[in-house]
Amino acid sequence: MNTGDKLFARLLNRQPGPSQPLNSPVVPSVGLQLYLDDDGHVEHLSGPLRHLLVQQRPGSHTAPLLDYLLPHSSLALEGRPADWQGQLLDLDFFSLAGPPLHLRGWVQAQGDGWLLQLLDIGDLLGERRQARSREQCQWLATQVRDQLRLGSLARLPHELSEQLQRLGQHLNIPSLAVALLDEQGQGWQIHQHYAAPNAPQVWRDQQRLGTALDSLNGALPQCLLASEQPRLSALLGPNEGFAVPYRDAQGVAAWLLCAGYNAAQQAPDLNAHDWLLLAAAVAAPLLERLREHRHHQQLERLEILQALLGTGWWEVSSASAEVQLAPTLAEHLGLQAERISIENWFSHVHPADRDELRSHLQALQDDGTPLELCVRLQTSDQSLPLWYRLQGRSLGIGAERRLVGFMLDISDIKNQQQQAAAAHARLDNLIASAPAVIYVQRYVEGALQPTFFSASLQPLLGWNLADCADGRLVEHVHPEDRPRYFERTRQLLREGSVSARYRVLDRQGQAHWLLDEAKLLRDDLGLPVEAVGLWLDVTEATLAAEQVKASEERYRILVEDSPAMICRYRPDLTLTFGNRPLATYLECAPEQLPGVNLGNWMSDEQREAFVQRLAQLTPELPVSTAEINLRLPGREHAWWVWSDRGVFDEFGRLLEVQAVGRDNTEVRRSQQQLTQSAKMATLGEMATGLAHEINQPLNVMRMAIVNVLKRLS
Repeated sequence: MNTGDKLFARLLNRQPGPSQPLNSPVVPSVGLQLYLDDDGHVEHLSGPLRHLLVQQRPGSHTAPLLDYLLPHSSLALEGRPADWQGQLLDLDFFSLAGPPLHLRGWVQAQGDGWLLQLLDIGDLLGERRQARSREQCQWLATQVRDQLRLGSLARLPHELSEQLQRLGQHLNIPSLAVALLDEQGQGWQIHQHYAAPNAPQVWRDQQRLGTALDSLNGALPQCLLASEQPRLSALLGPNEGFAVPYRDAQGVAAWLLCAGYNAAQQAPDLNAHDWLLLAAAVAAPLLERLREHRHHQQLERLEILQALLGTGWWEVSSASAEVQLAPTLAEHLGLQAERISIENWFSHVHPADRDELRSHLQALQDDGTPLELCVRLQTSDQSLPLWYRLQGRSLGIGAERRLVGFMLDISDIKNQQQQAAAAHARLDNLIASAPAVIYVQRYVEGALQPTFFSASLQPLLGWNLADCADGRLVEHVHPEDRPRYFERTRQLLREGSVSARYRVLDRQGQAHWLLDEAKLLRDDLGLPVEAVGLWLDVTEATLAAEQVKASEERYRILVEDSPAMICRYRPDLTLTFGNRPLATYLECAPEQLPGVNLGNWMSDEQREAFVQRLAQLTPELPVSTAEINLRLPGREHAWWVWSDRGVFDEFGRLLEVQAVGRDNTEVRRSQQQLTQSAKMATLGEMATGLAHEINQPLNVMRMAIVNVLKRLS
């Protein structure tokens, strides 16, 4: 051992080995040389690698070779060194650096002992391990890519979950997730994730990550530490992470995220290219299938939309004089082929629109003027032409120019427009000749300003819109009704609808009674926008109503103030109306009369006679008059002269009786008194005559007696 070896051994706190015999042959100073005795004990070490071996126990001069080896290497060293000759030995030695030393060598006789010559094959084993790891990585990436690409769209979420689990178990990743851009492309979100059974739940599916990943390098994999990158604390929490980007033609399109994972320690054999390959194996087919799914959905929506609306695209190429139509459009038009000649296409266009369409197509072809036209197309299965809206643009230049556009069936809209125009014309004529005005008032800072009047305003009042603008509408309202008009406006703004009557002066100064029906329209925020209303001229009806009201008032005064009793009752004598004199006689309020039966104040004979008299009323002889006797409250008897008039239906049935009566009690009593006086006068006359008749013979007898007495005297 030279001086340098001794110094290096002292630095390593090693015991000096046995001194090398002077007569030992010279061996190459490469790798590691171990001098063994016949029992396999190490007598001496040499070579550069001896400094990397673990120091043996102090005081042991000859240690067994097995003490330098890892346990599994003892299987290659069975027996004595003489038995090891001719064998290639792969041995793993304990090292000071930590990882074992992988050495390969052979045994040869050396004097009285044996020489074990070993070479370092760690780099070869490392390269082989890395090659095997990369091969497994490529194989795994191929399997993952094929499974995601060849599976059905319905099983894509389940298949992705299985492949993430497979990838996580192969690389010992506790939490693994795929992050994609959201639908708006403004932020990232977890598309799907995998978590080992004992791993914490770091993410959830469809979790939004925001834009934190945009701060990372999108070209290389990178380790993530929340302490170094605070923006990622919400993404990974306190865990160490690893992020692998995937780039396509549009930039960074996906991230493969690993939580609680140190790639340098747990997958040292994988380099950045291998990680990018794994990320591409997951993200590329996933994005392809998702885009395919979205594209398929868009095609389905487009086909359904074209079928429902009767629309479709059309294309005219400069190289050929043909028009290619969408399948749904060709079917809707009843065409046998999707590609037809331009002349054939023009033949289906209505003659009134054919030249205009030809001119617009030529302008689109020559100058690129956008095409937008409504034309009528004739089909074989419909008698009326179909209205279509044609729009088109030019693409490309020169011989590659194409005219591309779409056709939309607007027959329903056109028919509705025609019907609306006809109805509008009829309504205009009707309103113009009717005493009604439709108006619109715009809401401006709490006031309603007129913005529209129908044409009937001119013949009705003689005014126009200009005469009613700028607050002049109030000037045309009758002065006595202006407070009512202002109250109408306040109620309309407060409640949203109003119905009012007021007078408006026409151009000649005559007042017109108008029935105003208006409704307030609001926007989506509930703020007033405008009021739409109708003025209906009710002058004649209002005047007639006033006349009727005055007539009714006179009739009411006549009925209420009349001394006669007026009432209406049904055939069963139940009152439906009675005036105040009748209520006074019956000693009740007028409001209590409806429902009272007149028969309650009659005797059975009087009631029976009364009902029989009503039964004799007919439509030809509806009037009957009689004197009835009633027993009123507080009186013995009352005599009324009663006149009835029956009201009959179209079948001659008595519905109601209208009656007028007057109290005839005093007259009846006077008649009774006159009769009694006549009876008494007659009786007096009879008594006087009787007395005279009685007195006449007595006088004769008295005279005779007187004469006799005179004669006797």
